[in-house]
Amino acid sequence: MASVTYYVVLPFVRDEEGDLVAQEGIELQSAAAAKSKASLLAGSKAGVVAFSRTGDPSQGEFEPAVVIARYGETPDDLE
Repeated sequence: MASVTYYVVLPFVRDEEGDLVAQEGIELQSAAAAKSKASLLAGSKAGVVAFSRTGDPSQGEFEPAVVIARYGETPDDLE
């Protein structure tokens, strides 16, 4: 299978203890759509990251994620 690129927005909220917790990722069709969605969610979430991931899903092989946009509070280890 050919290589494909996925665009994902990952929102974060704070739990009862104040820790950042990732919510379900949202898949979008393009980098621009992911950046736009992340910007919209930034007002209602502790933080949001938009990223892309390219690879071959049939082989389970992917390149490292590329951060497109980051808003608010997000975990330090996402780079």
